[in-house]
Amino acid sequence: MADLKAENAVRDADGALNELRARWEAAREYLKIDVRRLRFQELGALAEDPDLWNDQEHARSVTTELGRLGADLEAFDDLGSTLDDAMVLVEMCRETLATGEADSSLISELVESTKDLDRRLGELETQSLLSGPYDENDAIVDVHAGAGGTDAQDWAEMLVRMYSRWAERRGFDVEIDEVTEGQEAGILSATFIVKGRYAYGWLSAERGVHRLVRISPFDSQARRQTSFASLEVTPLLDDDATVDIDEKDLRVDTYRSSGAGGQHVNKTDSAIRLTHLPTGIVVSCQNERSQHQNRARAMQILAAKLAERARLERQAELDALSGVRSDNSWGSQIRSYVQAPYQLVKDLRTDVETGNVDAVLDGDLDTFMEAELRRQRAAHS
Repeated sequence: MADLKAENAVRDADGALNELRARWEAAREYLKIDVRRLRFQELGALAEDPDLWNDQEHARSVTTELGRLGADLEAFDDLGSTLDDAMVLVEMCRETLATGEADSSLISELVESTKDLDRRLGELETQSLLSGPYDENDAIVDVHAGAGGTDAQDWAEMLVRMYSRWAERRGFDVEIDEVTEGQEAGILSATFIVKGRYAYGWLSAERGVHRLVRISPFDSQARRQTSFASLEVTPLLDDDATVDIDEKDLRVDTYRSSGAGGQHVNKTDSAIRLTHLPTGIVVSCQNERSQHQNRARAMQILAAKLAERARLERQAELDALSGVRSDNSWGSQIRSYVQAPYQLVKDLRTDVETGNVDAVLDGDLDTFMEAELRRQRAAHS
């Protein structure tokens, strides 16, 4: 009986590995591995040019792309090598079975290796969902409280925490640039930047209105309250990709920063608010320690938002970059977070759901993001 169980385990692992091999070969095509190898060689030759650093911006661009390509190719090749090793392990297991003395430790190693390969290949396949022109960029995230009064303002602050925790899980950095405090609790709005490879690609799946249902902590009668907050996501552009902004088109307001930020806070008008008069786009920054630094960051955010607007106006293939903006209220939400009378988070676009609301609010969002990215891929294929 034990030998039969061992034979079944080896046969199942062999079948799974053949499927994994086919998926790996398919990944070679849709990830354009051969094209990437050629690009890696070209960049490697550029990096060896002693004159490269005469243009520091170009040099940084070359070395950054070279590093990312190198990491991607290494991950792909390592996966192929591990697949080869696992196939050898299958043959070794078969040999022990042929002698009538199955090696249980060898079979256990084969089973675990197969599971690990499936997980790693799944991660590689997910990477293919992040192939848009700006998906690798950092992300500018704007959160706005919607319908629901004080509860909505508290909900907006909860969303900032949720996405900050998600970023921490991925090893991304989060920089808060501007926060407008709520009248009683929470926040009216916030702008923050998530820095990390594919930050924009992942967070673009979260753009829209988020709905919270719970027993209101602000209601003396402990009634159930529904509140809304919206999320807007824009790719942060590289310095050499920003758009030109005419100073005559700007209205610049200064004001005193609020919240954390050092001894200068509330003593100097270091915060900056920029209004782009032709479009009405407004950006603010108060997190930096000087007015000059706040202005520079605000200009960078404004440039990204103007570039986004231009892309949308240019049409179809980049519409997905910003999606359809909905009213920040009833009937327009992309996801519901219900804490009372039951526990459920459900994405209304993909029908993905979970009863572990606390985990989601603590940043466990990857399942929802991946499902939406797959839905978008299918819709455009």
